[in-house]
Amino acid sequence: MKSMTGFGKALKVTDNYQIDIEIKSVNHRFLDFQLRMPRQLNAYENQIRQTIKNYLNRGRVEVFITLTEKNDLRKEAIVHWDLIEHLVQSVESEMTQRFQTHLNVERLIENFLQKDAFLEIQEKPMMDDSLEQIVVEAIKEATLANLVSREIEGIGIHKVLKDNQAVLQTHLMALSDFTATFEVEYKARFEKKLEEYLGTTVEQERLLTEMVILLEKSDIHEELDRLTIHLQTFEELLHRTEPVGREIDFLVQEMNREVNTIGSKSSTIEVKHHVVQMKTTLEKIREQIQNIE
Repeated sequence: MKSMTGFGKALKVTDNYQIDIEIKSVNHRFLDFQLRMPRQLNAYENQIRQTIKNYLNRGRVEVFITLTEKNDLRKEAIVHWDLIEHLVQSVESEMTQRFQTHLNVERLIENFLQKDAFLEIQEKPMMDDSLEQIVVEAIKEATLANLVSREIEGIGIHKVLKDNQAVLQTHLMALSDFTATFEVEYKARFEKKLEEYLGTTVEQERLLTEMVILLEKSDIHEELDRLTIHLQTFEELLHRTEPVGREIDFLVQEMNREVNTIGSKSSTIEVKHHVVQMKTTLEKIREQIQNIE
């Protein structure tokens, strides 16, 4: 059993790059990604998503990637020589005609190269196969770290669910024991009350007929049987290694429905007490399973 809340990070350093990755995850109905990374890495987005999908099944996953280049290998200087040549020729011609002097070409070109119009620094497209491999490896490392933290928290959730399962089982057994003796006690109390009301001995056949009608309305055997089956299924799900969050969520809804039916059928203090306790326990379980895969 794994939680959907987790955190993992990774750091990869090479001669040319430093890559810092953090992966945070919280509960969500599905697997949802939010990638925050430099645009230079956009070409690797599919590989990043697929790597995470290999390990995580549910949750809102936030991925933060920082890329630091340790040199200027991708920077390229572009000199607009055609424009410089044209301007040098024009200036040299004017200098000769107007001032009868020669132009210091080297100094003029040096001045030109200090202007953005003549010298442009561009970044080459990032198509580095080694970088892609490094990014994917770092994503895998951070995802596995996130997975470990999920598993650790999942152990705690598993224990809480087991404890609450035991509480439900205790109340279910108490209800079963109560129901087993309830009919006998109810028959005696019902007969006594009816005799007091009518002032005479009540025929057994009539008494049984009235009792059957009332007991059928308040009978909770079927609900208890279904709750027993649901708790057995609940225990089986707790021992699975694959994601079970959605199945347990559905099962809790079914158990809650049965408990509500029991509460509506019986007005006895004993039953009402167990119903309240079981509903409280189911709510605790429901809160916990919102955060498991």
